[in-house]
Parts: sequence; structure tokens; C-alpha cells
Amino acid sequence: MATVCVDGDFFEVGPDGRLTIIRGELGLRNRVIYRDPGNHVFRKADYPWLTKVFIEVQGAGGGSAGANARDGECIARPGGAGGAYANIILAASSLGATEAVVVGAGGAAGTSNGAGGAGGASSFGGVAVAQGGDGGTVFMTSGTSPDVTSGVPGASALGGTGGLTAGGGASGGAFRLNGTNGMAGAGGDSRMGQGGFPRASEGDGGVPRGRGSGAGGSLSYGEPVNGQDGADGLVIVWLYG
Repeated sequence: MATVCVDGDFFEVGPDGRLTIIRGELGLRNRVIYRDPGNHVFRKADYPWLTKVFIEVQGAGGGSAGANARDGECIARPGGAGGAYANIILAASSLGATEAVVVGAGGAAGTSNGAGGAGGASSFGGVAVAQGGDGGTVFMTSGTSPDVTSGVPGASALGGTGGLTAGGGASGGAFRLNGTNGMAGAGGDSRMGQGGFPRASEGDGGVPRGRGSGAGGSLSYGEPVNGQDGADGLVIVWLYG
């Protein structure tokens, strides 16, 4: 009769005499991605083999403000800020039967001379929370004389929870040289995305890329323009077993 050598680090003989893989030794087996903004539920029973999870949460980016300068004048807006990020590794035994999952929505674009909206926080239960970025401001008024506006600070890591937390990127400031020359600010970057582009031509705010990044600022030389929505957040759960 042939004999077989079995690595005891990965296999064991069960009570019924069958050779089985030791629970938790297969490594990464699946992942769950929550993309849609809003509330979701993670159910541990859907993964009976689960032994460990790696959770990543990305807060949403801030929207940028709208601008509406008078004829022959200029308004330049800064971008929206990037959302914060957090992650944590946990044993499956420390999870509840269900865990609430929230994906933050990107901050809304401002219209006319309205400010951009703040991005929403993303979270997995209470163990991983990442705040959203603030929206773009509307401090600059219509005019032709040189003016500058500061960018918006990125979402703070201190407002989140997790094994590791990182703040979002600040947005770029905006400036005006005269009634026909100015520059809107770039959106703030995030761990999972890049902020919307800065612009010198008249138009709506720049579209952010990826997840959690802020919108680029808008620029008006006498026409009403809108800001841009910030990028939505994201939650990823990596499943090990």
C-alpha cells in the first residue's frame, strides 16, 4: 500500500477519518466591495469558513462650489477636499452576526455662487470609520482686482477609527489676476482617488477620479457655472479562511 506524507501545518485528520484543510490556512478566499452610497449589511453566516477579515473604508470627497461672476469679471473657486481612509484586521470571532456598513456619498456640487457639499463618512460597524472631505468655499466675490482663496483642508484622520487611519488630501487654492485671467483649484486626493483638475478656462468644476477624492473648482468669467460632485466613498472587506 502506498503511503502519503501530509504537511501538518495545513492538513489534519478529522474525527471521521477524513483528511481536511486546517481552518484558516487557505488564506485570501474572497472579497466584498460596497460601492453604492448608503447603508448595507455584512452577514458573517454567508461565509461559514471565515476566520479573519481585512477591512478598508474610504470616506467620500467634497464637492466644489459654483461661480457666477458679473460680465467682464472673474470668480475662481478652490476644489473640494479629499476624504480620509482607515483599515483594520480582525478575527472573525470578534465580528457580530451582522455588521452595519455605510458608504459615504460624494459632496454635492454647488450651483450659482453656492458652496460645495461635504462628503459623507464611510464605516464598517464601529471598528473602521473614515470621515468625508469638506466642500469647496465661496469666499471670493466677483471682481477684476487680484485676489486669492485658500484651499480646503483634507478630512482628518483623527476623526476616524481603525488599526491605521490616514487623512484626506487638501484641495488647491484659487486665484484671480484680473477680469479675464484666473485659476480654479484642484480637488484633494484620497487614498483611493485623485482630485478633479484645476482649470484656467471658464467652466464647471473638474471631475474627480477613483473614490473619496474632491472635485476641482469652477471658474466664471461672466457666465454661471456649477461646481462638481465629490467622489463617493468605498468599503472593501477582504475575507480569509
